[in-house]
Amino acid sequence: MKVGDRVRVKESVVVYHHPSHRNQAFDIQGLEGEISAFANEYRGKPISANFPILVKFENKFKAHLREPELEVI
Repeated sequence: MKVGDRVRVKESVVVYHHPSHRNQAFDIQGLEGEISAFANEYRGKPISANFPILVKFENKFKAHLREPELEVI
């Protein structure tokens, strides 16, 4: 996977920060988006993030996910 790849959420992932469902449990399984960044570096130093892949979905929604939760389209 690399920045710019189109991906789909293949596992059940519940988020509470989706713009249309604010403060409510919302399952994003099946949503498609684009990888916008990797959280593996902070101020030039390597870090080990729990959810290293930042995926940008439609309508101003972003989520940090793990690689096993995603599949490349």
